Amino acid sequence: MSGRHALPSQLGHLYREIAKFGAVGAAGVVVNLAAFNLIRRVSGLQTVRASVVATLVAIVCNYIGFRYFTYRDREKGSQAKELTYFLVFSAIGLVIENGVLYAATYGLNWHTDAQSNIAKFAGIGVATLFRFWSYRTWVFRAMPAREAVEQAESFLTASDRKTKRKKAASNPPL
Repeated sequence: MSGRHALPSQLGHLYREIAKFGAVGAAGVVVNLAAFNLIRRVSGLQTVRASVVATLVAIVCNYIGFRYFTYRDREKGSQAKELTYFLVFSAIGLVIENGVLYAATYGLNWHTDAQSNIAKFAGIGVATLFRFWSYRTWVFRAMPAREAVEQAESFLTASDRKTKRKKAASNPPL
């Protein structure tokens, strides 16, 4: 790819990645907030404890979405290693997210449902920036260029063989 077209292509790839991450993340936010409010109503847990449980539920949903939608084309080396990294970075994100909620609840004395949801949403926003960076950098790493080329070549070779077989079948020798 020429230098002139490389940057727009890279930006396009990044925009698609951000859109997919956002779609999974939006679903995770809905799960997180719904679980948070349901847990608070049903269990009577304190605000931050209910939020931690809700965040854990959302983390499970997000892993599935990221692995099989957002980053399905990424390296699939050791799934145990990937899951470990995901859980470590998710735990850091959980602390960031719920740290904001904790500060609002106990520092600003925000105790109403609306205030708790605003603080939780703000915490999710701050933690999302960290999660996007950490997941794409450490968890769902891009395939090395050489492997990507080899994978593409093997796909094209297989596709080329199928095309030749179809042509041979439709144009039998006389």
